Amino acid sequence: MTRSSRTPRRLVVGDETFLWAVGHEHREEQGRFLDCREVLTVRRPRALGRLRIVFEARPGHLVPDGGPYTHSGSVGTDSAGWLNLHEPGTVRALLDEITTRGGRVGADATETVDGWTLVDAVSARRGDRSDRGDRSDPGSVRP
Repeated sequence: MTRSSRTPRRLVVGDETFLWAVGHEHREEQGRFLDCREVLTVRRPRALGRLRIVFEARPGHLVPDGGPYTHSGSVGTDSAGWLNLHEPGTVRALLDEITTRGGRVGADATETVDGWTLVDAVSARRGDRSDRGDRSDPGSVRP
């Protein structure tokens, strides 16, 4: 049975549970899609607020654009390599990095973070596993 992309996935970190989903957004102008971006949304169960980690396309920063070279959830830079936002380990590393920087998930408001500011640190935290194609992360990550 195929997983619904609209159903949030669970991530368990210690005694905390998060729900997360990956989406793609853009605007349409004269039949063309512009300003593509991948968005990782993380929230706590029953929480009103959420954390949106946004990766907008720009020179040297790539996101899926409907072409044959990138897949849903893949984001990358010339310097840091690629991250797969569908991997629970990548989501965990992003949350860890945001927490290290004083951010948090669970407020009543929606907070948006520029994902590109996290890529170098997350790539280092993950040991560049996503560049090697390692897909061994379990569905729920526990420390």
